Amino acid sequence: MRLWAKSVGIFNAMREHGKQSIRSLADRTGLSKSSVHRHLQAMAHRDRYPESPLWETAAGRTWLIRLVVATLVVFGLKRGVGAETLSEVFGRLRLDAHVGCSPSALRHVMHMLERLLLETAAAWEKDGSAHGEIRPVIGAVDETFLQRMMRVFMDLATGYVLMEEVATDRSFATWYDRVNARLTTLGTEGLYLVSDRAKALIKLAHTGLGCLRIPDLFHLRHAVATGYSLAIFGRLRHAKRDLEHAQQRLETLQQNAQAERVHVEQGQARVAACATTLNHWQGVGRAWRQRLANGSRILHPWRLADSTRQTSKEVEEQLRAELEATKRCLRPMGCR
Repeated sequence: MRLWAKSVGIFNAMREHGKQSIRSLADRTGLSKSSVHRHLQAMAHRDRYPESPLWETAAGRTWLIRLVVATLVVFGLKRGVGAETLSEVFGRLRLDAHVGCSPSALRHVMHMLERLLLETAAAWEKDGSAHGEIRPVIGAVDETFLQRMMRVFMDLATGYVLMEEVATDRSFATWYDRVNARLTTLGTEGLYLVSDRAKALIKLAHTGLGCLRIPDLFHLRHAVATGYSLAIFGRLRHAKRDLEHAQQRLETLQQNAQAERVHVEQGQARVAACATTLNHWQGVGRAWRQRLANGSRILHPWRLADSTRQTSKEVEEQLRAELEATKRCLRPMGCR
């Protein structure tokens, strides 16, 4: 019987039959008296907070494991949050008496989870290939720069990361070797490939995989965003600065007993005018962010409402209409 199973057995016996002697608990659980004594001491040490008894139950323990694993996978492995920060989070949740929350313990668990995830993914791929469930891949390829450069190859239809590895070389030959090896392992092919304008990635689609290349619209969004953002947020920055200067000038006048009333009133009017200008450009910024978000949803390969595929013509028409709507929205606010 595993350590936690013994603790759960003792807890259940106490919950069903009330407070008992160590000998009685040993008889009911089939454990030695010394083992029961040690577990009772550990349970008393863990019983610090109102929610502590929940973690002693089988259901509570299962939920606690799910909480810890989900946090480590989502924030630790996927988002790169450090073990020290995660340790602080678990401490604030008052779980340090029930699970190992030190940074070193969490790092050990994350390394184990990373290995298990890779093993599980390999087993699922093997099982899917054996049953002929692998379909042509709608792939996306790009380099991601974190601490080091990484090559990433993802299936857009499922969001499954087919390849993610640290690299120093991003030439066509290296890309083709890695991507082709993954497709060969899965027993499938590329239906089409989404990428930016890097020559190696264009060649990977046309020459290496012999499939269509779909342009990555991130650069289009970036160009559109740059055209408006610099104008909008530059003026917003100037408006904030002008308001700060006007407020400082007004405070100086109010503290000066010899300042004329007309000058104070002019300072107040200046502050009010600067505040109005700032509110105006903050409104422009909010409207622009909303329009930019709408553009992001339009550019998605699938309609977000019903997950049906969009054609390039439909996307072009929607994007053109959204750009015109953006211009109409921002033009009265002083943007062209």
